[in-house]
Amino acid sequence: MSSTTGIRVYSSINVHKSLERRRLCRVYTRNLSFGRQCLEKPWFAPELAIEKPRDSRTGFTCRNCVPDAEREDCAVRRKKLAVFVSGGGSNFRSIHEASVGGLVHGDVAVLVTDKPGCGGAEYARANGIPVILFPKTKSSAEGLSSIDLITTLRKFKVDFILLAGYLKLIPAELVQAYPKSILNIHPSLLPAFGGKGFYGLKVHRAVIASGARYSGPTVHFVDENFDTGRTLAQRVVPVLANDTAEELAARVLHEEHQVYVEVVSALCEDRIVWREDGVPLIRSREDPNVYT
Repeated sequence: MSSTTGIRVYSSINVHKSLERRRLCRVYTRNLSFGRQCLEKPWFAPELAIEKPRDSRTGFTCRNCVPDAEREDCAVRRKKLAVFVSGGGSNFRSIHEASVGGLVHGDVAVLVTDKPGCGGAEYARANGIPVILFPKTKSSAEGLSSIDLITTLRKFKVDFILLAGYLKLIPAELVQAYPKSILNIHPSLLPAFGGKGFYGLKVHRAVIASGARYSGPTVHFVDENFDTGRTLAQRVVPVLANDTAEELAARVLHEEHQVYVEVVSALCEDRIVWREDGVPLIRSREDPNVYT
């Protein structure tokens, strides 16, 4: 049974009735391959933030494990996402379409942009998604300050922030307000060809000029610096002998659309686990003992 089936069950059950809520939780967690003995520690949802011993078998901690008795009365809820864009927002569109299509157990609650006329902002407005401007600048009085942005995201009850071609450095206040909850996608195999100034075609030109034989996108958690957060997922594409930057960019972008949706799906299903050394891994939906 797939996780999509679990979502359909969720929409058809009255979760306010305790008996049906218990049945729902069993169906949904089974579909997502959460073992009953995972015994790990959540670090994200205040309503589920209950300390648990670390699993002696794996040494991992995960986002949503609670005592079995309490799990009987809970269900994995749909997450609320904020997406940050500066351009056309093709990754944003892929995530939104996956959400609408049931592949992601979450909804885009708000779009944040530093360029209100960009393609990503236009797509958001066309689909009824609120658009807010950040950061505040001298020429854009309607833009929000860092503190106002955090307040606004909390009003939208945002769980996770997804950077999808957002070119501004994320302020430390926002990183601290959303620890281990901000993701970015970068068009190279980090740590190579990352950092300030490496974006768009500049990345692909640098890859080709270096003579690298492979490239590809990296999804990573965001810290206070450009492209230095922990890597979560990567995909590899070949760099061909006669590649142009545009050709390589198209090949990498195709993989970006797929890997980002897969990662966001895992994030919304609480399948991100953290090794003792701080490395994040993705737990397989089909086999909870397999990690990527």
